[in-house]
Amino acid sequence: MRLNDAPPAAAEATLLGMCGSRRWARRVAAHRPYPDVASLLAAADEAGYDLAPADLTEALAAEAAATAPLPPRGGLAAHTALRAAHAAYEARFGHVFVVALDGFHPDELLDQVLAGIRARLGNDPDEERATAADQLRKVTRGRLTRLTRG
Repeated sequence: MRLNDAPPAAAEATLLGMCGSRRWARRVAAHRPYPDVASLLAAADEAGYDLAPADLTEALAAEAAATAPLPPRGGLAAHTALRAAHAAYEARFGHVFVVALDGFHPDELLDQVLAGIRARLGNDPDEERATAADQLRKVTRGRLTRLTRG
């Protein structure tokens, strides 16, 4: 696993690209070397569960900058609805919408995001923050898994 052999600063920088919390990245980097991917993912999850509110805020802010656009499927009306849903979510909760989409076919992504936002808009702020943290852990696991395959 190349992450194990990277200098500390490089490992932290790589990990910061997986989850935007500096505390999370330092903690996961500090526990290297990992004997296997499962151990890395377990450490990442544990560090993710231990994020302080400020760390989660930092990670969610990084997601706002890192969010990739969805494939251009669904037409103008669907993308207009998506922009409106994102705006409503951010206005209600004060952070970007995060959802793990690994395992979905590209044709399903737009519908999954729209359905997720609509369902989660009904959450109270504390419940949604916990849901966003859970989704962030899942997104991070997917990124780490792809990183270790590369």
